[in-house]
Amino acid sequence: MGGGGQQTESSEPAKGDGVGPDGGRGGSAVYTWEEVQKHCHRSDQWLVIDRKVYNITQWAKRHPGGIRVISHFAGEDATEAFVAFHLDPNFVRKFLKPLLIGELAPTEPSQDHGKNAALVQDFQALRDRVEKEGLLRARPLFFSLYLGHILLLEALALGLLWVWGTSWSLTLLCSLMLATSQAQAGWLQHDYGHLSVCKKSVWNHKLHKFVIGHLKGASANWWNHRHFQHHAKPNIFRKDPDINSLHVFVLGDKQPVEYGIKKLKYMPYHHQHQYFFLSKLLNTFHWISDLAWAMSFYLRFFCCYYPFFGFFGSVALISFVRFLESHWFVWVTQMSHLPMEMDHERQQDWLTMQLSATCNIEQSTFNDWFSGHLNFQIEHHLFPTMPRHNYHLVAPLVRALCEKHGVPYQVKTLQKGMTDVVRSLKKSGDLWLDAYLHK
Repeated sequence: MGGGGQQTESSEPAKGDGVGPDGGRGGSAVYTWEEVQKHCHRSDQWLVIDRKVYNITQWAKRHPGGIRVISHFAGEDATEAFVAFHLDPNFVRKFLKPLLIGELAPTEPSQDHGKNAALVQDFQALRDRVEKEGLLRARPLFFSLYLGHILLLEALALGLLWVWGTSWSLTLLCSLMLATSQAQAGWLQHDYGHLSVCKKSVWNHKLHKFVIGHLKGASANWWNHRHFQHHAKPNIFRKDPDINSLHVFVLGDKQPVEYGIKKLKYMPYHHQHQYFFLSKLLNTFHWISDLAWAMSFYLRFFCCYYPFFGFFGSVALISFVRFLESHWFVWVTQMSHLPMEMDHERQQDWLTMQLSATCNIEQSTFNDWFSGHLNFQIEHHLFPTMPRHNYHLVAPLVRALCEKHGVPYQVKTLQKGMTDVVRSLKKSGDLWLDAYLHK
């Protein structure tokens, strides 16, 4: 998934793997799913796209989206993920040719691991309809106005201090405006990062670096390599970095029990729903650690606010702004994922995997703005390159497809979404304590 390239060294199929009708190897070879699934190790990786088998062992190291996101599909069918992540899959297929080693045997099904073929086909039909109706095309005016309101908030925050001074009340108001600007810039960089604004990937990448780097002070490469893993395998342990809590939390129903049985107690997990509110302080220090990469942001910030607050006052201001923004970011992103199912790899089809890990928050003008349209988390995960202003148009079609195949489609109120975050943490903490105290 990503751009293309050449393999630096050829890899012959392992002994016992399929061969073509003429006994040859390479592109004429045929394989069974059982044979493909053996190649799922770091030093030996194959995957399948549209029934074609590719050896990505060497290419994965140069994958533009990072080695991990493509490696997560080693030994699997990656067709749906391949189509979902690329603006022009046909263009990218040209770069796959040097990696082609064969195809699935005619007797093999197109889906691996017993996936529901009818559901996969219906979702592909839905995607074809989405493309035909132009729902993957962005409206430039929408994103121009969105960027404009972010810049306006920053200008008003600075102008407030220039005109009326730095009283406590005005400083607090300035902080709230900057936090709002930063949060909204976070949603905008997310749009560019998903290539959902411009027709050309190169322009999305350039604008992504500007928004996340200059307007927010973070790294585009860091975001890309983590966030696409999340989309590729949401809520899957050891594959989704968003649920890699570094032993600070235990999440879902299975991880707490596993930690409890092993008597692991890095934190008092039965209180995690309480210290969750303090944990967001860690986000503040993360942003400051990106100082070297995003020097332009911090240079601009200190040039603007040093005359009012001095050096230490400016550091205190940006830290407070980050603290406010981190609360906003965590609640919005986690209310659609943290209360949902978390598990180890189960090789599900794209729609089922995404729906088990995501839920929606009710649509309203405020909810759309407050969450950067990530209240449509289901539609965003199914169509990650879709511009956000079209989520509400495809949502009824997705819901109908889910009803047809009996896949749960959850929609919550904003309040319930937030309270479910705390409720799920408490539930997981209680599961850990029970397993920890009992054999």
